Amino acid sequence: MADEVAVRARITGRVQGVGFRAWTIRQAQALGLRGHVRNLADGSVELVALGLAESVDGLLRACRQGPAGARVEGIETRAEDVAAVAREAGPGFRQLPTV
Repeated sequence: MADEVAVRARITGRVQGVGFRAWTIRQAQALGLRGHVRNLADGSVELVALGLAESVDGLLRACRQGPAGARVEGIETRAEDVAAVAREAGPGFRQLPTV
């Protein structure tokens, strides 16, 4: 869709071992987003989200706080090609294995 955006974000801080991925999936699904979340080997979390701009922005705002137990220190974002992310994401929002 022309009004969709795609974003890749790297979230740092205490974001592993605190339910961050499961929480992110629930948030993204409630906002109608597609994409994925996964832990990265360096202790951060990668988030790829595709959907309406206001919904993607809403997810990123929520991720700045995170779930109880998380301590988000930073979020680095970059715009991604919508068509490429749409092919990668498929339907829904899911968790991918750690890389």
